[in-house]
Amino acid sequence: MSPKPVILDVDPGHDDAVAIMMACGSPGLDLRAVTTVAGNATLPKTTRNALRILSLIGHTDVPVGAGAPEPLERPLRTAEDIHGESGMDGPEIPEPTFEVNKLDAVEVMADAIQESSEPVTLIPVGPLTNIATFLRKYPDLKGRISRVSLMGGSMGLGNTTPAAEFNVYVDPEAAREVFRSGLPITMCGLDVTHQAGAGRTERDRLRGIGEVGEVVAGFLDFFAGTYERVFGFDAPPLHDPVAVAAVLEPGLLKTRRMNVEVECESDLTRGETVCDFHGVTGRPPNAEVGVGLDREAFFDLLLDSLKRL
Repeated sequence: MSPKPVILDVDPGHDDAVAIMMACGSPGLDLRAVTTVAGNATLPKTTRNALRILSLIGHTDVPVGAGAPEPLERPLRTAEDIHGESGMDGPEIPEPTFEVNKLDAVEVMADAIQESSEPVTLIPVGPLTNIATFLRKYPDLKGRISRVSLMGGSMGLGNTTPAAEFNVYVDPEAAREVFRSGLPITMCGLDVTHQAGAGRTERDRLRGIGEVGEVVAGFLDFFAGTYERVFGFDAPPLHDPVAVAAVLEPGLLKTRRMNVEVECESDLTRGETVCDFHGVTGRPPNAEVGVGLDREAFFDLLLDSLKRL
């Protein structure tokens, strides 16, 4: 079977960095482009971080397009408390050896989709601003998208407010547009990404695979410290790689079809992904929502991908 063509939309971010590495090291994926969005840090920082990661692992042939510097309708909120001032604090890694594409993220996406001989899977793991903007500008290309595998949302507890997960909270209007787009969607929310915590055992396994594993473990050591301080977690969740794994090996993720709406009006619950688990609203399902993760198989897949870099 030929590799699946994918575009990764990121806001690096420690777990975004691991998602980029995982996608590059996976023979089952053909990474056609990386696009960046403001989220965990400002757009100049997230773009620089994406370029640094791709340079580190020698994948400078992947076009990188810089996208939205702010949400569709709201001021930007970032996450320095989790990811540090640079957006990717921790191990020192070299500066980029190549430059961002002259085209912006939406145009890079459009080119990659138009040039592909088969439909492309989008893997957005930050705020959904770029994806919503792309769908507004290129509605005719929607049929060339096979699926959106996104990291965001939650069936229950939030991590930014009691109700909302960070990526959806930052740009709820964009998330609402994506969930209402009619595209096939896999939602990898906190319910499953919190099952992918990288404790000491997992970080030691990473160190055992060589230089790339050492870098990833170093990122996760920093991530572990901030997660312990902010959330009381002793194993930082690898949120974004779960969305990559869901494309590589869909069987790792147990899902349930349901309707998902995004709350945009209420100050109390802004950014909540309202998941109709029992179908009580009568609205048609619009997403495959992750409800369970094969944790052991996920980490095996992650390590196998990173070993190949």
